Amino acid sequence: MKKDDLKDRGTKKWSSLMLPEHVEMLRKMWKEDERVERGIIAEDEAVEIDFKLQRALNDDLTVEVTYHNGFDTTYERLKLLSIQHEHRLIKGRTVEDRRRVEIPLIDVLRVDIR
Repeated sequence: MKKDDLKDRGTKKWSSLMLPEHVEMLRKMWKEDERVERGIIAEDEAVEIDFKLQRALNDDLTVEVTYHNGFDTTYERLKLLSIQHEHRLIKGRTVEDRRRVEIPLIDVLRVDIR
């Protein structure tokens, strides 16, 4: 028998013996390992983002916001409710399902007006 024949199949061979809760915990753990670091945006990009947010709020426009959620980047289409500079938050409602969203300004990577 060759060494390649004894290749370990990782969790495939053990997952059938595991409880569903354990499998879900492993998936969450692997997701954390795939974490994407938040980048630093340039000052001119930050000014442009702020300008677009202010325009969208004043003119009641829909914005597409790309932001870092702690693990990865997330994309939301929003109607802005407020921009709270003192708390560094954007508050809005999603266009699709109307749920409330609060996004820290520091996590915003990109804003597009639609």
